[in-house]
Amino acid sequence: MTSHYHEYVFSVTPVQPGTEILIAELGEVGFESFMETHNGVKAYVVDEFWSEDILDAIEILKSEEFEISFEYSKIEQINWNEEWERNFEPIEVGENCVVRAPFHKERNLPYELIITPKMSFGTGHHETTFMMLQYILEDDFAETTVLDMGCGTAVLAILAEKRGAKNIDAVDIDEWCVENSRENIEHNNCSKITVLQGDASILETNKYDVIIANINRNILLEDMEAYVKAMKPDAVLYISGFYSEDLPILKTHGARFNLEFVNKKEKNNWNAAKFIKK
Repeated sequence: MTSHYHEYVFSVTPVQPGTEILIAELGEVGFESFMETHNGVKAYVVDEFWSEDILDAIEILKSEEFEISFEYSKIEQINWNEEWERNFEPIEVGENCVVRAPFHKERNLPYELIITPKMSFGTGHHETTFMMLQYILEDDFAETTVLDMGCGTAVLAILAEKRGAKNIDAVDIDEWCVENSRENIEHNNCSKITVLQGDASILETNKYDVIIANINRNILLEDMEAYVKAMKPDAVLYISGFYSEDLPILKTHGARFNLEFVNKKEKNNWNAAKFIKK
């Protein structure tokens, strides 16, 4: 399918949570397709929703917390399938796991995750997703109950099931992510994942052996108490979506809720960390 589009290529500092906030605000004014880059996002809007002042309502562009610049161009036609296929390469995580699209050649690895990301976050390309996949591959998920908060594409929940988890709740606040997660779960023939739309406020009854939260520093700090309440004794919490300089405040905050820091991973200044509830 082809359409006339307007393209904005944004550079965002810091990339997260800036890019996440920017995408959310752009979606409110009519932007319908996004491709995350290493330093921001490409955003697209069709002719009928575009105007010269379309960015006037984007509050993050006025924020002093972020440095955001952009380049604009009009694209006469764009074929989204071709564009997406050109930009999505398989990602290998260790020697036994690959994240690939349905159109990529089968690799015959023990863990082959088939993901169609659409506008959702979580293909393994970003450092935070990659490190969380590493954690799931390294640790024991057999017969565990798992919560994947901010599931995006559900790639982490899918790997958790393939690693032996018996019951998984995948939660995201974004309707598009919920739809995309369900599609990816079907692609991977998973049967133990329930996808829910919402935020930490829905965590009232279920208790989990493992919670995975690949979000951003501010939401992790805000929702840490809710995560802990949903954790069984000795449950494990994996978090990511923050920089190395943010780890001390997250460790201190977690300690208030009896979370014991175990270890961390680091990739290009992005961090992931493991905690145990004591």
